[in-house]
Amino acid sequence: MLRNIHHVAIICSDYGVSKHFYVNILGLRVVSETYREERDSYKLDLQIGDARIELFSFPNPPERPSYPEARGLRHVAFEVDSVEEVANLLRSKGVEVEPIRIDALTGKSFTFFSDPDGLPIEIYNR
Repeated sequence: MLRNIHHVAIICSDYGVSKHFYVNILGLRVVSETYREERDSYKLDLQIGDARIELFSFPNPPERPSYPEARGLRHVAFEVDSVEEVANLLRSKGVEVEPIRIDALTGKSFTFFSDPDGLPIEIYNR
């Protein structure tokens, strides 16, 4: 029935800051960018592997209720070849990254950082 994740939608508070973060810091490829005048909203389609991230801006979106345990989507996780290398690269770009941990169930390393709006993002070793 379900085959794959097609996209994840993220609403940001400052479109320029978030666009810079996802494109220039994380290195996601821009597929398309649309301004929807009737909604005073941008929609930026970004490619990550076979999936996409849709980055939206809306006037005055509400804040995330709590970190990170609010009901609903908990976090976005990206698979990487080396958590340590990616964490160091992110730190070199000024991103605060939590200490690397080991998943007790898989033995693989992982860690978290946040996007400009505090959305928790995980990197998980391949």
